[in-house]
Amino acid sequence: MVNDINSRLENPGLQTIFSRKSVRSFTDQPVAKEDVEILLRAAMAAPSAVNQQPWAFVVIDDHKLLTRLSEELPFAKMVAKAPVAIVVCGDPDKSIYGEDYWVQDCSAASQNLLLAAEALGLGAVWTSTYPDPVRIDVVKKILNLPKHVYPLNLIPVGHPQNEHKPKEKFRAENIHRNKW
Repeated sequence: MVNDINSRLENPGLQTIFSRKSVRSFTDQPVAKEDVEILLRAAMAAPSAVNQQPWAFVVIDDHKLLTRLSEELPFAKMVAKAPVAIVVCGDPDKSIYGEDYWVQDCSAASQNLLLAAEALGLGAVWTSTYPDPVRIDVVKKILNLPKHVYPLNLIPVGHPQNEHKPKEKFRAENIHRNKW
């Protein structure tokens, strides 16, 4: 059984999932506009409740904005060194379920974006804004987001500066079968 699992883990799609890591240091090399579009297309390919797609994306490549965000968000200092960042936003008005599902839907979009970055050889990291009201207000103010739109996260993207290794996260003790 172990050999069967190991051979299946060689699947390219699974390799991308298991290779994904949080990258916080980037080279000066710009990210191609085509790659940014691929990241956005991957994000929008995510599932959403009743296919409502309550997301919107703000692509930031203005160095002054990136620096300002890095200065005002406590866990996003690396944003100043990234050539581009993408804010994944939720728009509850786009969902028939309102406030209840946009976070899950935008989280799925964010994960797709992170996996696409890995597949393209780019580095990225999820930095949270939601649900912290201070971080939400900072991003809303700096990016002039509409009142009803919420920034879920800020994802800096770039070419990794150093080699980064994924962490082994599988924990058999977290698995329960049929009951707890």
